Amino acid sequence: MVKLVQETPFRFRIERHGPMRVPGVVFTTPDLLPEEEALRQVTNVATLPGIVRASYAMPDLHWGYGFPIGGVAATDVAAGGVVSPGGVGFDISCGVRLLAADLLREQLAPRLNRLMDELDLATPRGLGRGGVWPLPGSAQLDRVLREGARYAVEQGHGVPRDLDRCEDHGSVAGADPAQVSGRAVERGAVQVGSLGSGNHFLEVQAVAEIYDAEVAAAFGLRLGQVCVMIHCGSRGLGHQICSEHVRSMDKAMARYGIHVPDRQLACAPVDSPEGRAYLGAMAAAANYGRANRQLLSEAARRAFERVTGAALDLVYDVSHNMAKLEEHDGHRLCVHRKGATLALPPHHPGLPADLAPFGQPVFIPGTMGTASYVLTGVAGGPAFHSTCHGAGRVQSRHQAARSIQGRDLRDRLEARGIAVRASSWRGLSEETPTAYKDVDAVVAAGVGAGLCGNVARLVPLGVVKG
Repeated sequence: MVKLVQETPFRFRIERHGPMRVPGVVFTTPDLLPEEEALRQVTNVATLPGIVRASYAMPDLHWGYGFPIGGVAATDVAAGGVVSPGGVGFDISCGVRLLAADLLREQLAPRLNRLMDELDLATPRGLGRGGVWPLPGSAQLDRVLREGARYAVEQGHGVPRDLDRCEDHGSVAGADPAQVSGRAVERGAVQVGSLGSGNHFLEVQAVAEIYDAEVAAAFGLRLGQVCVMIHCGSRGLGHQICSEHVRSMDKAMARYGIHVPDRQLACAPVDSPEGRAYLGAMAAAANYGRANRQLLSEAARRAFERVTGAALDLVYDVSHNMAKLEEHDGHRLCVHRKGATLALPPHHPGLPADLAPFGQPVFIPGTMGTASYVLTGVAGGPAFHSTCHGAGRVQSRHQAARSIQGRDLRDRLEARGIAVRASSWRGLSEETPTAYKDVDAVVAAGVGAGLCGNVARLVPLGVVKG
């Protein structure tokens, strides 16, 4: 059994033992503690070559592939630090973007159902289905992989300001499409601008509470305002890249004298051929994910314009499944964030000028029956400028589906005034709100641990589910 020592009301420590190179640090409360297996994964990550400071875990921590979901780990490149595809996950650059409408909740109310019907038709989703942008050939997909949202905007799918409000300005450097297999390309070519399935969604929301008026105003948010939150990633292309590079690194570890307690932690030195190949392919998938959310934003904008005449401005777009090369304390680190969101502090050089005094916007989706949060990065964040990414599952999809029928869940939500448009009843039941932790408690733990600051609480009005 993993032994936890509570250091503060929001921080637990797992002391080094066995092959652990650093301790484990879990930002949580007693009520949010995850299953034993997730804590064991925190200790497994602490064995990676080159890891520094600690194996960190966010308040929404739960079991994942190799790394726990909600895990953060940084390795020192100069000290043989590794990169692990399991520390990013299968849905590379899965992330969240928020758009704010020049429209209030009461103004939308009489047109909500019509808007949801338009969004339902405009949002491709489900396993293997097509996307908003049918690419005419491989040259166009190559540019998506190299340039991400920047290429989408160049082609008329958005406005230049969108890029100023995207992490990495919408395009990750170092993308190498040559490291993306033909099978990954085949899977991705027909899915640009699509939600996928599982916990991905497009949700119409309203700002219900504001906790920091100055920061909310800087983000462009006001009480009662209608917003659109989009949660999706790199679809089948990202999944294929992760699968293939896990296999490649599994074969290569012995060559580098690397031993890990779980083969799902397969890794290679960042500066090795395998490490560089993965980072190039991962960046290409990240650019695909950024373009994907950009296309879905444009589809939402057109639906809003047709139904309400209102415009949608991008607040920000940020990923929560990435490995990034960053400078911390004078060292070049490979920072893995899996189910953990980048949360840059005020005045960080990675922020656009208009947001620099306030920190980076962070979006924490709850469930379609509860609430979502807008947070901001804060100075002195203890986990490489990272925070949580959502509520965190407490039930498997199978358990959730057994607990309620999809039609019954829709009826319950609509009785509460939440319009639902689902691609399948089974998929809807798998995402029942009871399958997740209490997002209010998760956010309170993140704020209490000093990972982020609270800005606003958003409630759902309507949801389009994959």
